[in-house]
Amino acid sequence: MLIGYCRVSSVQQNEDRQLIAMREFGVNDKNIFVDKQSGKDFERKNYKKMYKSLKKGDVLVIKSIDRLGRSYKDILNEWQKITKNKGADIVVLDMSLLDTRNHKNLLGTFICDLILQILSYVSENERVNIKLRQAEGIAAAKQRGVKFGRPKKYNAEDFADIYKRLKSGEIKKKQAMAEMGVSQVTYYRIIHKLENMNKS
Repeated sequence: MLIGYCRVSSVQQNEDRQLIAMREFGVNDKNIFVDKQSGKDFERKNYKKMYKSLKKGDVLVIKSIDRLGRSYKDILNEWQKITKNKGADIVVLDMSLLDTRNHKNLLGTFICDLILQILSYVSENERVNIKLRQAEGIAAAKQRGVKFGRPKKYNAEDFADIYKRLKSGEIKKKQAMAEMGVSQVTYYRIIHKLENMNKS
């Protein structure tokens, strides 16, 4: 029996591309298991259901190796559990060499295992590199003064002293903005509130 497994990392992502590939390969919709969850581990509801349903001689179909999981070590471990413990085969649609049905002799198994290890390593390494690039990008943006998170809410009354000095001519607009530590738009919003407060 053909069993399909699809995974996307969040509920916002769409698994249609994977489902289409499964159907084209001949997997029946009722035998396709889908998780909308991170691949950081195998504690996924539908993955567990899929694994439990696998029987000897079944074929697990996945679109690409990273749909199985993200961790190099965990992917290799899970691959062994499916092929050795369960006695099922695995077909990776995006990599025709990763089809355990075609590699039953010693050399074939060795080649398949070697390719799997390389691809699993590349997949995890790319994930690590993406995280590193994101961290470097955030650090660079912070150095440029880019603020992250929700904009800070300013209480106009907190700047009453700066406003008085500004109105008396003791400081200029540029210095007032610097002391407030706000953008020009926020500066004018605060000044407008303070002027309205003084009128009332």
